[in-house]
Amino acid sequence: MKKFALAGNPNSGKTTLFNSLTGSTAHVGNWPGVTVDKREGIYKKLKEPVAIIDLPGIYSLSPYTPEEVISRNYILDEKPDCVVNIVDATNLERNLYLTTQLLEIDVPVIVALNMIDEVQKAGDKIDAQKLEQKIGVPVVAISALKGDGIDQLMKRAYECSKVGRNARTVLEGGALSHLIRDCRIALEGAGVENALFHAVKLVEQDEIETKQHPQAAETVQKFKETFDDETFGSDFEAIVADSRYKYISQNYSNALIRSGKSGKEKLTRSDKADRILTHRIWGIPIFLVILFAVFHLTFSEDLFYLGSMGALGKDWVSLQGMWGEGVFGSAEGIASPGVILFNLLDCITSSISGAISSAMNNGGVAQWATGLVVDGVLGGLFSVLSFLPQILLLFMFFSLLEDSGYMARVAFILDRLFRRFGLSGRAFMPMIMGFGCSVPAMANTRTLADENERLATIRVIPFFSCGAKLPILTAIAGGIAQMTGTGNADIITYSMYLLGIIVAICAVLLMRSTTMRGEVSPFIMELPSYRIPQAHSLVMLLWDKMKHFIKKAFTIILASTILIWFVSHFSFSWEYLSDEKMNESILAGIGKLMQPLFTPVGFGSQLGEWGWVFVVAAITGLIAKENVIATFGTLATCITGTFVADETLGGVDSVAQMISATGIGVPALIAFIAFNMLTIPCFAAVATARAEMPSKKKFNYTLLFWVASSYIVSSMIYLIGQWWWTVFIWAGLWAAAITVVVLYNKGKINFRIKKNKITDKRS
Repeated sequence: MKKFALAGNPNSGKTTLFNSLTGSTAHVGNWPGVTVDKREGIYKKLKEPVAIIDLPGIYSLSPYTPEEVISRNYILDEKPDCVVNIVDATNLERNLYLTTQLLEIDVPVIVALNMIDEVQKAGDKIDAQKLEQKIGVPVVAISALKGDGIDQLMKRAYECSKVGRNARTVLEGGALSHLIRDCRIALEGAGVENALFHAVKLVEQDEIETKQHPQAAETVQKFKETFDDETFGSDFEAIVADSRYKYISQNYSNALIRSGKSGKEKLTRSDKADRILTHRIWGIPIFLVILFAVFHLTFSEDLFYLGSMGALGKDWVSLQGMWGEGVFGSAEGIASPGVILFNLLDCITSSISGAISSAMNNGGVAQWATGLVVDGVLGGLFSVLSFLPQILLLFMFFSLLEDSGYMARVAFILDRLFRRFGLSGRAFMPMIMGFGCSVPAMANTRTLADENERLATIRVIPFFSCGAKLPILTAIAGGIAQMTGTGNADIITYSMYLLGIIVAICAVLLMRSTTMRGEVSPFIMELPSYRIPQAHSLVMLLWDKMKHFIKKAFTIILASTILIWFVSHFSFSWEYLSDEKMNESILAGIGKLMQPLFTPVGFGSQLGEWGWVFVVAAITGLIAKENVIATFGTLATCITGTFVADETLGGVDSVAQMISATGIGVPALIAFIAFNMLTIPCFAAVATARAEMPSKKKFNYTLLFWVASSYIVSSMIYLIGQWWWTVFIWAGLWAAAITVVVLYNKGKINFRIKKNKITDKRS
């Protein structure tokens, strides 16, 4: 089977093209660095199936980060039958820089001029035929987003793959052409494949090449000593880069025909929007407002605040009762779209479980079997599945923000803030991906060049609550809203997301000020144009997320709920226990044993005999965060005095039952959310973190960091919320900690200054 590799700059549309060719649902975002590993799919519209490999986005074949190494090594070592070079037609000169490097490899190349529709929309034109003649390889104008020109691209790529291509370089006739030629001859004599490419990299003094070909590197160094650096300079890499851009400007750029409008008239809608959205002062407040709007539309039970203003009367309550009791709202107000969808699914799941429970009771099925099916299986599954609409809605909003190009702007405006904490704005990209899932977010840190910055980012990514943690936030926030009689579950959820961001920033500041010091790498990113997200891509992404969630629900979560029901209905002597005796079960024994450890965070010994349910819920959440609410759903209907016949409680209702049974207060509930948000993530994220860590020692420290962070923050929340005056104690402790850090840093600096002075005196 032939293999076609997709190579191009970050944000040039590679993954969009990959999805169009293969029908895949690889994540597509309107920002650089979405793909951090190679993906493979099959294109089936040619005479034979073709494997399509989507490589990470790179600006150059001189690698500085892990994902650039992946792309370079694949093209050189795997020898694809054709390289499809995706070029952002709206930034022609910058994107063709990579093209000039691909031409130096003995591999068939075809250039895909992507986003040609945006060029035409701006009134400009690119003469693809003229560009093809100049470059010497096929050039096809396409729009990956709309699917225009894709079939023609693949037909021509297939034709190219049948014919070999000899490498050539645009550096011929330049200041270093003689040296490149000598190196090429030497490498060809040594039997090195793609000798021209390696020769150019040697002349650039590429670190990888100098290690692989030390003798040729010596030749370059000797030539450098005799080179006329007064005329050309001594930085060979800069000379090569300058030569490439000059060649592109002189030979390729004239294929672009501008519309001839003045600079003032050429001010695009993106430019106008950026004046507001990336404003130095208002940029971050606007982001926070947009974030609140997202959570309000997803979780609010008083969408327009009509209930809070007392604008809804008895007529509204009667009217919404006709549509479905509590589905579209309540006396507290009109429900948001997310809550309406949640209520609808909750009604469906309750009806299903009620019908099954009645059928089993009427059929004379044993009590333990009914309990296993209704409480153990359906209770746990439905308490989690009822949150699926809100999870998908939140994913949809975040995807809209990403695909539109707004999140790239957020990274830009946060760079100024992050830089003060020892991170670049580039680190924000994997962090914000953590709102979806920590696993790809951690893998995305490969785009960070500095190892300490990368390690610090991996450690704080779980603080950006993923979709799996959303049921915890929503259910607990809903339970608090029921307990306090307010409809502000959205504000609680929004506040907890902000808490995660704040804790992440503080943690990074601490790490980068002590054990993980380092220079902040420069953050250079060309902001993508604002684009209208495509409905097809969005639907495919949500479908993929839903399949993943349901698959997880019917595997890991299903197995967990059955195990939880089992150990909560059997004693250590393996005697079956009824619901009323659950406090004597194996699960209760384990929970009570560990309960004192959680006393400082609010859900320990102070909750009495049923307090252990919060402890075991937090522990089962280490396997999969959805298990926290699944545990509540399994146990809620079994607590003495709260059993509801023929009914399975939803996530919010199960939390309300737990609150009623344990008497837990609001500060402890908020602390419970914080603990589960910040503690060790699910097994999949832990495994990913281990794979991305440079050593086992650093991984062990990372586990300790997650446990300590969650315990300290949740203790602060509980103690200050329960006894306000403890804020002064915490303030004193943090002041002492900051003083220690400052003195530590000052001591390090003084030591370095003294060491440098001694070295200077000796020399």
